[in-house]
Amino acid sequence: MDTRPAFLKPVVAAALAAVLALVPFGGAAQERDVERLLEELADPDNANWEATERQIEAIWSRSGSAAMDLLLERGRKALEAEEFDAAIEHLTALIDHAPDFAEAYNARALAYFHKGLHGPALDDLARALALNPRHFGALVGVAVMFEEIGMQEAALEAWRALEAIHPHHPQLREALERLEKATAGTAL
Repeated sequence: MDTRPAFLKPVVAAALAAVLALVPFGGAAQERDVERLLEELADPDNANWEATERQIEAIWSRSGSAAMDLLLERGRKALEAEEFDAAIEHLTALIDHAPDFAEAYNARALAYFHKGLHGPALDDLARALALNPRHFGALVGVAVMFEEIGMQEAALEAWRALEAIHPHHPQLREALERLEKATAGTAL
């Protein structure tokens, strides 16, 4: 039983909150890690870019909630099994509960894309990039979709934006060459 006078309870709670604010829970440290990894990924001389890419993706795949991470995992497994409707359901539930989780939008965009739903896919990619402007997976999705729907100049701009973030991306060089030829003489 708490025997402290009632007036002390808010003071103790405030003091505890102040102390807890000083304890690093991973948010700022995680942001610093991602920042460092993105700098490594952008280095054209980084021979270990694939490991760097995997580390970034692993961090971006953590929502901060085990339940939300499970929904992401279920959505991804449904995507792998080509069960796109189930993937959309899981990822929509995830977005409903974690609307600021960029990776959820990126994953659902992929499910929409596979169902041929380009509008919703582009909406989700735009949201993912609004939340995380350097999300290279979302940039690839935008570039691929723009090219698929005939927006070659916009696709080229997206690939160029990707180049600044992830110059090692396996599709990048071929896409840049193809689109630079296709848009030669066209005003961007």
